[in-house]
Order: sequence, then structure tokens, then C-alpha cells
Amino acid sequence: MSEILERLAALEKRIKYVFKDKNHLVQAFTHRSYLNENKTFELAHNERLEFLGDAVLELVTTEFLYNTYSDKTEGELTSIRAALVNTVSIAAAGKELGMGEFLLLSKGEAKDTGRARGVILANTFEALVGAIYLDGGYKAAEKFLDRFLLDRVGEIVARSLWQDPKSVLQAKAQEFEGKTPIYKTIRAVGPDHAKTFTVGVHIGEKIVAKGSGPSKQEAEQVAAKAALALKKW
Repeated sequence: MSEILERLAALEKRIKYVFKDKNHLVQAFTHRSYLNENKTFELAHNERLEFLGDAVLELVTTEFLYNTYSDKTEGELTSIRAALVNTVSIAAAGKELGMGEFLLLSKGEAKDTGRARGVILANTFEALVGAIYLDGGYKAAEKFLDRFLLDRVGEIVARSLWQDPKSVLQAKAQEFEGKTPIYKTIRAVGPDHAKTFTVGVHIGEKIVAKGSGPSKQEAEQVAAKAALALKKW
């Protein structure tokens, strides 16, 4: 445990918060898989802390958005919050903090650097929020989130990232070209249980961009995002 605490001391400096109860900190970084290989480890995994942190994260974010964007409707605030606290966004915040180097994982999980690692980082970020809340209260958790997550809101709002790409593309196409985008399936390959769809998005007669995904809906979103980038909208 002393070796783990020595490593985590570097994280405390990074986040500018020193835990009174170090067990909260260690537990926040303990993945379920680690306990499978370390049966005598004295702490539980971080899933309960993740549950708590998720609730704290939602409340802090909601309060911040309510106070910051008085011109936004309930629906808009809900969409902005969803864009801020989704798995990708939180995992990115965790990655920027270098949280991956402190994770307590099984040897198998430690080798996985793909999408699963992103989910683990997001879950650990929430667990850390829960741990800070338990250790230092609401204000401490709020301060942490203000430093390491809430500053992303400005970009989300400025670039309309809280709106799905199809909605943004439709609004922009109607504004600049007076036309509504149309999506057409180009191909679908693979077995029924694991097809990959490729969709083209047309504005007028011209195909603007293509996108692929495991469903037509996801492929359309990818195509819309690509079209927005190509059009520089």
C-alpha cells in the first residue's frame, strides 16, 4: 500500500487536493479486475465511489450551467450537460490529468489501450469526484471540477457541440444554401448481427461527405460531422 500511496501523491499535487483519508483516494483508482489478482487487497473496488461521483458531477454541472447560461432553455441545458459529462468528454479530462498511470488494474486490463481504457478512465474520474466529495465535501468536489472539467463548456457552447451533427448540418445547410440534407445508404456489408453501413449525405444533387457505422443512424451522424468539417460550418 505504501508504494501505491507514493505514486498517488503525485496525483494529489496535480489536482491540488491532499486527501485526509488516503483510502478514499486509493479506492477511487482500484478497478474491479485488480481485486481478482490481489485477493488480500484491503479495499473495495471503485464502483460505489463512481456511483456517488456521478451524482455529484451532475449536480455541480447542473448548478454551473444554470448560473452561467440564463438564456438557455431546460432542453438546451440538458443537452449541453450531456455533452460535457459523457464518457468521451470525461475520459479526455482524465487522460489530460494523466490518471491512466495511477490505475490499479489486472495485468490483462492494463494491456488494453483501446475504447475499454477510455471507459475505465471515465469511470475512475467519476470515482475520484466521489472520493473528493466524501473526503472534503461538496465545495472541494466543485473546486476540482471547476479546474479540470467545467472549462470545457465554453467550447461546447461556442461550437454547438451539444447539438447532434445532423441537427447542426440541417440548420447550416438551410441557412447558407437553402436546402435540406438528404442521407442515402451507399452500402451495407457484413453479417446481420454485425453490419457496417456507409451513408452519403447530399445537399442538393451533390454528395458532400460519407460516414460509416454499425447502424444507419450512427453512419448518418458520422457523415454529417464530416460534412460540417468539409464545409467549415
